[in-house]
Amino acid sequence: MKPILEINNISKKYYINDDGGAPYLSLRDTISAYFKGSNKKVSKEEFWALKDVSFTVNPGESIGIIGRNGAGKSTLLKILSKITPPTNGKILSRGRIASLLEVGTGFHAELTGRENIFLNGSILGLKKHEILKQFDSIVEFSGIEKFLDTQLKHYSSGMQLRLAFAVAAHLEPEILIIDEVLAVGDATFQKKCMGKMGEVSKSGRTILFVSHNLNAVEEICNKAILLQNGQLKAVDSVPNIVRNYLSNNEEINSCWVNKDKKAFINPYFTPTSIKIVDEDFQLISGEVPADKKVGVMISGEVNEFNNLLTVGFCVTTLSGTVIYWAYQTDVAEESWPKMQKGENRFVAWLPTNFINEGDYYIELIASIHFSHWICEPQKNSPSVRLSIRGGLSKSPYWMMARPGLMAPIIKFESLP
Repeated sequence: MKPILEINNISKKYYINDDGGAPYLSLRDTISAYFKGSNKKVSKEEFWALKDVSFTVNPGESIGIIGRNGAGKSTLLKILSKITPPTNGKILSRGRIASLLEVGTGFHAELTGRENIFLNGSILGLKKHEILKQFDSIVEFSGIEKFLDTQLKHYSSGMQLRLAFAVAAHLEPEILIIDEVLAVGDATFQKKCMGKMGEVSKSGRTILFVSHNLNAVEEICNKAILLQNGQLKAVDSVPNIVRNYLSNNEEINSCWVNKDKKAFINPYFTPTSIKIVDEDFQLISGEVPADKKVGVMISGEVNEFNNLLTVGFCVTTLSGTVIYWAYQTDVAEESWPKMQKGENRFVAWLPTNFINEGDYYIELIASIHFSHWICEPQKNSPSVRLSIRGGLSKSPYWMMARPGLMAPIIKFESLP
């Protein structure tokens, strides 16, 4: 049996300006220099998002793609989906590919939900009668019946995601490519997604699945690959790849400092550090009792002030399960920390006796609200590691760790 996908020495190169500017500024600078009569060249630095990646996928396999932020996972999926071409290498596909990458990818904002279903089916090469055969199932799964004839630009991101997943999963492509679908949407929809992906896998179709939620990867996939710094490190069973991945992550500590000012290119906010500190603002290293005061200190440079700038953090387990998000705008507006142009520092204190004993990642979040991400959780966000041990209970009757992700100390009161 021939592989349904053959990936041969795929590499992807990007250019970064030496002043940290985004690549599109290079053209402006070059034209400006021309009219000014300057012979100065705009220098660019090469960045390899992927380097010589090769592997094969057999029909019916469900492949989990695992790696830290910046490992090249999303770049690989965009190349496989033909959204961006590789710099070097070749891909041979022996089946139709449907992709669910970023919310809205492949959809047209001015078209209605109904029209977008037919548009996506046509892109997959399906005839109208083939799309109609699955139309009712798509609408029912997505739950957008009332908004079917509304333009997509009026949909929330969650509605767009539900429709995109329903289309990709129900139009029966031979290869289904999914990037972090479980990072968005409510728990009920996530459960539906997991169930549907299980059905797709059992039907003999091929899945390539990227997720930081290792539990989801273990549930859906029968094989995994590990990417690290744009290179393929291993292809193996899911349990072996997960163990490999977690052991390599032990180097992450309680402090992250931005040593690459060319990262997170945007006009508004550049993160400079995220640290785990004690109540004296000293860096914490090692384990922390659950009843000890712990702060998340975030530093960043505001380049251009924007009222919609939100900054915060996300707490996850090592396997990628999200415990909670927190933003500086979660409280009443008069209590927001002051943000001004230049360097800003603020701290958020974690609740004591709240998270259960264990190891966790704390990822920096930054975005322009309702517009775009700067540091997207479980995608490109900087992270630090927090280890909680002990201090879980004042009771002499319970000295061990408790089950679950939370271990709050809750006071019980007698009632008359």
